[in-house]
Amino acid sequence: MQVADPMKAYRVSGVAPFGSVRNKFSLDLPAESKDAAEHLAYSIMGSRHKAKRRAISIDSIEEIDPRTSTEPKILHTFREAIELAGGPVAASKEEE
Repeated sequence: MQVADPMKAYRVSGVAPFGSVRNKFSLDLPAESKDAAEHLAYSIMGSRHKAKRRAISIDSIEEIDPRTSTEPKILHTFREAIELAGGPVAASKEEE
């Protein structure tokens, strides 16, 4: 019996209020599902920037290859899988 889904890496992008200005944001998060990644993004943005959920607009949630992320939490969570796959992958032209 499996209790939880295996962790996956997700990139959550959107717009949120940072003080009096609304800016774009992108977070790389380890989560079990898209719903869990969305909830975690709301939680992080709310705790760091005091933004209410209704003020945060999430544009996309996509599953990513953990090797393409530079986020320390992703690299730590998936370190064994990254090592088995041959190490980190260089950033694509879009991300630079």
